Amino acid sequence: MHGYGQFCPIAKTMEVLDERWTVLIVRELLCGSHHFNELRRGVPRMSPALLSKRLRDLTRVGIVERQEIGGRVRYELTPGGQELAPVIMALGEWGARWMTQLGDEDLDPHLLMWDVRRNVVLGALPDERTVVNFHFTDVPVRGQNRWWLVVQSGEVELCDFDPGFAAVVSVICPLRTMVRVWRGDISWAQAQRDHDLRLEGSTTARAALPGWLSLSTFAGVARPTLPTA
Repeated sequence: MHGYGQFCPIAKTMEVLDERWTVLIVRELLCGSHHFNELRRGVPRMSPALLSKRLRDLTRVGIVERQEIGGRVRYELTPGGQELAPVIMALGEWGARWMTQLGDEDLDPHLLMWDVRRNVVLGALPDERTVVNFHFTDVPVRGQNRWWLVVQSGEVELCDFDPGFAAVVSVICPLRTMVRVWRGDISWAQAQRDHDLRLEGSTTARAALPGWLSLSTFAGVARPTLPTA
């Protein structure tokens, strides 16, 4: 961690949070990821070695606590780390409101589907096993363009391979379209009407799908009305 050489509390805070990926690790911990592989799925473009280093740094400064339970390592935010929650939320709300331009390099199917997986509304789904398939038509890489959510007995499993169960509904669209729906930039209806999103399945499942997914935490943030040229 680098130092700014200032006693200002903002400077001292940024000595910790200004390191690349650090705020995103805190985000993942706040979102319920506690084991190393879970954290990796939330920051899929971060190397395992760097994630390990950042976790050690956060533990050393008292933001993260490393626990070993039954031979398995678990990471928890300390009280000081938990106090970062409104800071992280404020950053996310500001970004949703003002950082609306997305480059192709920002469209990460791994992060999208990991976020979708943890925002499934379990109480809205049928009691029996329910499988939802996503097919991103513009992603050429096998293992990144098809995903399955398998919901059963209150558990949600995310697969990047066919789990062998028939999907009750399939979402077929470009990756950018699903990212924009997830962020709240466009509605499901807009995506189907104007952005090449197609739902396949029974009429009941297609109508129910938007209620099964609660979208991003920041999907409801109001966007400013910008003046037109």
